[in-house]
Amino acid sequence: MKILLVEDELRLAEALTQILQKQGYQVDMTGDGVEAQDYAETGVYDVIILDRMLPHKEGVEILKHIRKNGIMTPVIFLTAKDALPDRIEGLDAGADDYLVKPFSKDELLARVRALGRRSVNMLPKDRILVASLELDIKNCEASCLGTKIKLTATETQLLEFFMRNKGFVLGKEQIFDRVWGFEKEVEIACVELYVFYLRKKIDFSSCGVSLDTIRGVGYCLKEVINDT
Repeated sequence: MKILLVEDELRLAEALTQILQKQGYQVDMTGDGVEAQDYAETGVYDVIILDRMLPHKEGVEILKHIRKNGIMTPVIFLTAKDALPDRIEGLDAGADDYLVKPFSKDELLARVRALGRRSVNMLPKDRILVASLELDIKNCEASCLGTKIKLTATETQLLEFFMRNKGFVLGKEQIFDRVWGFEKEVEIACVELYVFYLRKKIDFSSCGVSLDTIRGVGYCLKEVINDT
C-alpha cells in the first residue's frame, strides 16, 4: 500500500515515515502544502495522511481541491486543531478520518489499515484476478490457465497497478510515480522497459487480457471480450 504523508514538523514526519515503512508501506513525504497537492493529484496513493496547518497551502484547501478534481483517495487529517467546528470543517471538506495530536502510533496504524481496506483499489488476500490472469502479490507470481510466471518485485507492482485499474488509461508519469516513487534516481523510460518485460513473460492474449499502448499517453490493461 502506498501512502502520502503530509507533515511539516520534520521530526514527527521522519518518525511517522519510519513507523509506516516498518509496516511494509511505501511512503512519500512532504511538508509543503503546494507540493502535497501536486502529489495527491497524481491519484497513485491508497491513503493520504494530511496535516492541516501547512506552509503555502492549508490542508482543508488541499482536500477541497483534490475532491473537486475527482481524487477520492481516503484521507486522514492529522492535526492539533481539536475543536468541534474544526473537526466538522475537515469532515465536510471530504476527510474520511480525523486524528488529533498527540496520538498513539497504534491508533494511527489501525486507522490507516481501516482506510486501506476501504480504498476502492484495494482487494483482499493479496490476489487479483482479471479474466484468466491471476496475480499473487505476496509471492510475486502471475498465473494463467495453470501456468505460473515468476515476477520481480517491480514487475509485480507494475502489473498490480494495471490490474487494479483495468479499463483505465494510465499515463506514464502516473505509473512511474506509483511504482518508483518521487525520490528514486531512475528515469521514466523504466516504465516502457518494464512493460516490455511483462509482455515478454506473460502471454496476455491467452489470458483473455490485453495490455495496450496508448500512443502519447501511456498504457491500458483490459479484459478482452470474445463476441463469438
